[in-house]
Amino acid sequence: MLQQLLLHYRFAKLLVSTASSAILVLGLCSCQTAGTSDITGSLGEKIEASRGVDPRREVESYRDRFRANPKDADAALQYAKALRAAGQQAQAVAVLEQATIAHPGNNALLAGYGRALADNGNFQQAFDVLSRAHTPDDPDWRILSAQGTALDQLGRHDEARQYYATALKIAPEEPSVLSNLGLSYVLSKDLPKAEEALRRAYSRADADPRVRQNLGLVIGLQGRLAEAESIVKAGRPAEEAAANVAYLMRLLARKDNAHTDSDKIPVAAIGRPI
Repeated sequence: MLQQLLLHYRFAKLLVSTASSAILVLGLCSCQTAGTSDITGSLGEKIEASRGVDPRREVESYRDRFRANPKDADAALQYAKALRAAGQQAQAVAVLEQATIAHPGNNALLAGYGRALADNGNFQQAFDVLSRAHTPDDPDWRILSAQGTALDQLGRHDEARQYYATALKIAPEEPSVLSNLGLSYVLSKDLPKAEEALRRAYSRADADPRVRQNLGLVIGLQGRLAEAESIVKAGRPAEEAAANVAYLMRLLARKDNAHTDSDKIPVAAIGRPI
């Protein structure tokens, strides 16, 4: 009981971050580089290197292809994806900026460019570029979700939720959109609504595994630690379940030092390929 009271008391200090120091791990927009096979959904999604692949080797491989033909749109997308996986966000932005100049009407490049800008923290510019990647008469729910996450990072949560609502009209109960909606409520410190949206996402068979982590974290932040533990380890092999619980506990423990930038609780945003 005392532990739960402390959790509730400390939560008032927990989510003090502003949009510029948000708790979401970037890819909030979870939209991957459009036209590629990976996810960008967190609006979204965070680009990660393939398991067992050296990101530096990937960068070198795609760099050679890109340099052989800088006007090749797909080569630019793949090279930028490799750069993002290697954590070279500014370089990815530069590559895609030049590619969109050469191919101003290529929606895949515009979507990838917007995602890279969001990765790099340029949220307003990301939103503006993503707006050019589709049209009002032919909206793309993945880009709408990505735009919503950019708005959330700018602190414009009510506007962001309008974009999620529109995306959900096109793709009802899409888990990546529901997840980003839940994270939007986390940012505005409305944990019950965050839990509701994340539970809807979690109920879908095609939900990203990070939905489980985010739902467990939101439940843990409300003081229901046993329930949070059961969610993050449900249906997982013993070793993975133990690792999930340990990670959850580390995240929750970081609330005790909520005055430094390094303690922002990382919530992973989810998305589908744009």
